[in-house]
Amino acid sequence: MLDYKSEHFTCSKGLSNCTVKEGAVVLIPECPVDHRGLEVQPVLCCRQGTACRPCLHIHLDIQPRNHQTASHVNVCYNVPELEIDMCKNLKFTVIPGALDGQATSKAWLSLLLKDNAVSFNSQVTVYVCSHHSKVVLPSVDEVCSSAAQGVVEECDVPSFSTLIDQESHEVRLQVDKADDIPYPLEMCLQHEDNGVCRTCKESTVPLHSVTPCMCFQVWWNKGDERSHRSISCPFRNHTELLQRNVWENVSVSVVQGQMNSGGAMLSWNLTAPCRVEAEVWPCQKEAGLNKDRCTELVAFRQHLSDDIWWENSRGHWLMPGVFEDVIPGLDLCVMVKVKGKNSELGPFCPIDSSWWHWRWSLLVLLSLMLAVLAAICLYFLHGKLKRWAWEWYQECGQLANRGHIVLLSPPDVDGSVSELVCELGSSLCAQGFSVSVDLWSRTELCSLGPLPWLHSQLQHLDSQGGRAILVLTQAAWERTEDWVQQWDQQGQQGKDIVQGVELKEEGEEVEGEDKGLLQGLSSPYADVFSAALSCIKADNKLGCAGERFLLVHFEAHSAKPPNSARGLPELFQGLPMFHLPSQSQGLLAELAMGPTGPEASIGGHRV
Repeated sequence: MLDYKSEHFTCSKGLSNCTVKEGAVVLIPECPVDHRGLEVQPVLCCRQGTACRPCLHIHLDIQPRNHQTASHVNVCYNVPELEIDMCKNLKFTVIPGALDGQATSKAWLSLLLKDNAVSFNSQVTVYVCSHHSKVVLPSVDEVCSSAAQGVVEECDVPSFSTLIDQESHEVRLQVDKADDIPYPLEMCLQHEDNGVCRTCKESTVPLHSVTPCMCFQVWWNKGDERSHRSISCPFRNHTELLQRNVWENVSVSVVQGQMNSGGAMLSWNLTAPCRVEAEVWPCQKEAGLNKDRCTELVAFRQHLSDDIWWENSRGHWLMPGVFEDVIPGLDLCVMVKVKGKNSELGPFCPIDSSWWHWRWSLLVLLSLMLAVLAAICLYFLHGKLKRWAWEWYQECGQLANRGHIVLLSPPDVDGSVSELVCELGSSLCAQGFSVSVDLWSRTELCSLGPLPWLHSQLQHLDSQGGRAILVLTQAAWERTEDWVQQWDQQGQQGKDIVQGVELKEEGEEVEGEDKGLLQGLSSPYADVFSAALSCIKADNKLGCAGERFLLVHFEAHSAKPPNSARGLPELFQGLPMFHLPSQSQGLLAELAMGPTGPEASIGGHRV
């Protein structure tokens, strides 16, 4: 370790004005460095004995020429993490005559090179003139295993201990975490020193799975190679308590086979949580009453070596083996004797093929029983399923076709009002309704006439379901009052008009004086509005006007005439009325659900 606070560039006697600067390569006519004068050594650079970082100590032997006084040399270095070489220019002055008394006439330069790119385990190449030297810095593990552990930040690892709790039958891992550590704690578990360490999220381990070869790794996750780990195998001194867990988890899989030479063989795989010292041998199971007895075949016993174990995906250790040229036709198994255990383990026998056949037969039988049970349930639930499917179909049908809407504009057809009527029609179309607006049907109105057109729309409405909407304005209010007054004056003539509306199939229009109630304004939309009043009058007598007609009022336009002291015309009383846009959701709900009775109204109010 070197104190970096001291001079990081020094020179020997006979040299003065020694300085170092960052910079590019400077051409040197004659290199002052001796042909064997480059030496690079990795060291730790510290500040007051703490916060040590890896750096390089570069030593140069200088062979100054007699005619030289001022000289310089370039020191360049390359780290694989850097895309370009970094250089430092060392300048010095040779004191005339200062080296004459030295036998070797040599001087030296010493540079401590500290760079953030130079880290533990880095490979650095240093170039000076035509000389170069390649060094590999020690790894974090090598540094932290030395006396420098307390002064290198990367060596800071969490300390932990284990506690065996016999009452709860578990082992607790206790980590001493300081409050000022900003990094998250990571932990993994492995079996044996060279086993794969698997991430462990729990701080407790069941006691029955703890073995003497179990090890833990704990570290602060700093997100880079600086995350040095604390490794401990705390149960190696508890073999008497935990060795039983190893014995109870020893298993052997056995398969009978045939060698290429034609002889019989018995292959086996022994699996255990830890590598064990054991012997294995084949044996012959006896028939009759002594089925649990297995007689050893002599000259086949094998001792498990320690060099061919390998770890499986569960973290246990596996040892493969085979007994060749065994006697064919015998009921052979494998026995195991583990060192330290008084009794033998086994016998471990090949899986009986008849057992496998029986298990697959049972699986097929259970599948058939489940299929029959499902068929019986479907038979008894057929009626309910059919009814559920029909109800679902009806609900989907109602959502797909939400009914027909006939939107009738007021008789005055004001420009701003007609624009609102068209916007309302477009909004209803966007909600999935089939919409007919008199303002959009001028061609049909002119070709069919107001009464036949309205009659056809109402027939469409009755067949598909839906509502006819009248837009209420001051002109509509006044027109309705005049229409009701004329109806009361003409009496029986109004009844003939209603009959004319209902009998479209005869193709006759109201003639003469009977047209007076349906006309009065030159606009065809006024005629449609008057025809709608006749239909409302007829439905009122039947008590069903509210099921086919409803009113909407645009809040931007007053509906009641300023000189009218009376309430809503009697003809409209009992119809649902919605003020737009404040009651738009109520209108949509009313149109979607439809009337449920003479008093039905959602979101609006009866007038």
